Amino acid sequence: MKRTDIVDLVGSDKTNVKVNAKGWVRTKRQSKNVAFIALNDGSTIRNLQVVADVAVIGVDVLAKINTGASVSVDGILVESAGSGQANELRAENIEVLGVADPDTYPLQAKRHSLEFLREKAHLRFRTATFSAITRIRHAMIFGVHKFFNDRGFYNIHTPIITGSDAEGAGEMFRVSVLDPKTPPLDEQGNVDYSFDFFGKETNLTVSGQLEAELAALAMTKVYTFGPTFRAENSNTSRHLAEFWMIEPEVAFADIHDNMDLAENMLKFLVRYVLDNCREDIEFLDKRLKDEEMHKKAQDRSPMNLIERLEFVLAEKFERITYTEAIEVLRNSNYNKKKKFIYPIEDWGADLQSEHERYLVEKHYNKPVIITDYPKDIKAFYMKQNDDGKTVRAMDVLFPQIGEIIGGSQREEEYDKLLMRIEEMKIPIESMWWFIETRQFGTVPHSGFGLGFERLMLFVTGMGNIRDVIPFPRTPQNAEF
Repeated sequence: MKRTDIVDLVGSDKTNVKVNAKGWVRTKRQSKNVAFIALNDGSTIRNLQVVADVAVIGVDVLAKINTGASVSVDGILVESAGSGQANELRAENIEVLGVADPDTYPLQAKRHSLEFLREKAHLRFRTATFSAITRIRHAMIFGVHKFFNDRGFYNIHTPIITGSDAEGAGEMFRVSVLDPKTPPLDEQGNVDYSFDFFGKETNLTVSGQLEAELAALAMTKVYTFGPTFRAENSNTSRHLAEFWMIEPEVAFADIHDNMDLAENMLKFLVRYVLDNCREDIEFLDKRLKDEEMHKKAQDRSPMNLIERLEFVLAEKFERITYTEAIEVLRNSNYNKKKKFIYPIEDWGADLQSEHERYLVEKHYNKPVIITDYPKDIKAFYMKQNDDGKTVRAMDVLFPQIGEIIGGSQREEEYDKLLMRIEEMKIPIESMWWFIETRQFGTVPHSGFGLGFERLMLFVTGMGNIRDVIPFPRTPQNAEF
């Protein structure tokens, strides 16, 4: 008999029909005459209750069925006599596909810490929390592509191996086939990368932006959605060494067009997850409420997960300049009473997450977009303003997260871009192709980057970025 997904069985209005279900056992309760098996195949947060008559199925078969085992069940789908589910499966035959020793299977029917589950990443998909996150992640990936496709954007695959540093930060993973023990050296005693595979020093990319700009300056509207890498030795709950970035680039677009695109995209994706992943969001909302109950009152979030998502949809995002943000923060009671870990004193300070969250959660009570940052704290490719000290950068700030999007209008003027590259001591020979686009039909253009895992943190309510990517890569951790 052909297998039916459990999501279709638990939501079916057709009963008293023969079906086959396959999945993994979440729990089993057994009395002398009957066993109740909670079965899940990953297609839904809900389990299918299998009712197995001991006399029909047999004691020997049921003895092999424990948490973690995989089974195939033939039976009759009937209306459930108990509460909590509409339908249940009355088993006529159960085949044990794979046993799981209850003494060694690590995911027992109890609450496990997230730290423990990270050590069991090969199995954590089988938990309700991580199956929900996986379904939401899939839906968000599909939503991203749908948003851009419906608006006439072209998806561009940008290089993972690159010879340039888009951010100018230098925290990159080197790609090399040279012998690490005896690499070829030049006359100065430095590694001679001309003998390497690509004939030059190469790294894993930190961004696909620069290459996406090249495509936008011919295709008008493009976006990348790919893996990026950063060799930052950070073990915080907000950092990964390998993560995914969504990076649109649009020709003939200024900073205002860029802000509109960012706001529209975020609202579309939040609405998409609420409309298409409701059961999983409600499950994670309840999980977050339970977690918040164990926190001290002052540490609890003022909004639950669903309220936080609806908060983004409620109003147009507030748009302010960096200078206005500094004035608000400097004159706030939080700053005056020294409640900020990083006090705001002078114009030019780099805003921290605590400042960004204050603006969103305390002062404006809505998402905020900040523009016109000091050029000294921003990247070389950002459009310089006429004041000579600020650039047309923009950051989108969300509750709980702080910055979720960073972007800018790009510098399209050749002389200004060249001067900025020289100021920041970026090797011109590695950027010749980027600079040359400003000589051949340059136009105003804009774009931004959205860290996909940051977005996933927001829509799932999880507290650690390692829990919203299937296999996290962090310092000292490349398992699985």
